[in-house]
Amino acid sequence: MKGATTGARARVLAALALTTISSQFFRASTAAIAPDLIADLQLSAQQFGAANGAFFLAIGIVQIPVGILFDRYGPRVVTTALTALAVVGAVWQALCTSGPEFLAARLLLGVGCAGSFMSAVLLSSRWFAGDRLATVLSWVFALSQIGLMLAATPLAAASAAWGWRTAYLAAAVGALLIGAAFFLLVRDAPPGEPVPAGRGETLGDALRGVARVWRTPGLMPILAIHTVAYASMATVLSVWAGKYLADVHGLDAVARGNVLVAMSVVQIAGTLAYGPLDRLFNTRKWVVVAGAVLSLCTLGPLALISGAGFWVAVPLLCLHCAVTAYGIVIVAHGRTLFAAHMAGRGVTTVNIAQVVGSAGLPWLTGIVIGLFPATAAGYTEEAYRAAFGTIALCVVAGLAVYLTARDAKPRG
Repeated sequence: MKGATTGARARVLAALALTTISSQFFRASTAAIAPDLIADLQLSAQQFGAANGAFFLAIGIVQIPVGILFDRYGPRVVTTALTALAVVGAVWQALCTSGPEFLAARLLLGVGCAGSFMSAVLLSSRWFAGDRLATVLSWVFALSQIGLMLAATPLAAASAAWGWRTAYLAAAVGALLIGAAFFLLVRDAPPGEPVPAGRGETLGDALRGVARVWRTPGLMPILAIHTVAYASMATVLSVWAGKYLADVHGLDAVARGNVLVAMSVVQIAGTLAYGPLDRLFNTRKWVVVAGAVLSLCTLGPLALISGAGFWVAVPLLCLHCAVTAYGIVIVAHGRTLFAAHMAGRGVTTVNIAQVVGSAGLPWLTGIVIGLFPATAAGYTEEAYRAAFGTIALCVVAGLAVYLTARDAKPRG
């Protein structure tokens, strides 16, 4: 890129990685300590699922305003301001004493994390060549999985040592430092290149631009698959895996955390593996289709096998996290639909689908699990099998619509 040195690009990538690490941590930070949270706040399965879904619901609700603000003021200022809200939300979650407070804190945290990943998409598309977008995003998103790892064994160990409330207060301090680093390291465009037009738009112009985005040909199939791709992984890893491992396999907090770390590690490997595939095969559509089919191959056995032991369930959970990393290719496919001056609104509109799915699937699976009786040891294996089956059916529906999409080849 003209005027963009290797050092400048590295600083941008570092800042994007840090802010997405923070977002991933807060997304997944209830899984490893789920039993303690549920007991302390006296939450039902439906309340726990709804509160985690609220995080993603909040992200979805503010995506259109965030997209408008990105195009008008730039992702640097907007994401920094949103991170300040995440700090407040993390502190509130650390101090909450009831289910409604927990839900409200998760909502605020969701708003605070609403710009993290889409600022990464937007800035990466400006700082790196277009045909490398999926590869660069794979680096950022792979590094972001460190947040999932921190939300597993380290959070479980910190919670066991100091209590989950103190651990969340420490996370709030970390988010504050990351917000400051983002503001200092990021610029909205490479040196010598103009920021895409949009800052002179009136509110009416901005809203008309949003309407144009929604009329973009080819958008609906992208939204359909994006609704279920990341959500299928997040619902398993960030919401129910910890509780499933405790209820069905009897793992304690640290042992659960170790499994969640393993799931996060293979998610990183999967993300890095998917990154160059669109360039290698010169197709985005069929990489996505293959990823969705592979995810069904992991969810199916979890749903259908009765009495699956630890050494069957855990590899399937890990494989699920690896193969569902195809979401980065969906994002790259979606970015090709929009002109530069509409990119902020375009990528955040695409992201609405992801967060709607990530809000809806925890809520839906919470309802499904809640249909089964709870015992003193927690919910039964049948409850979780039903939840895995529900997730698989949602992936089938999204894939069926995406198959109608037109391919977006990286090279012509």
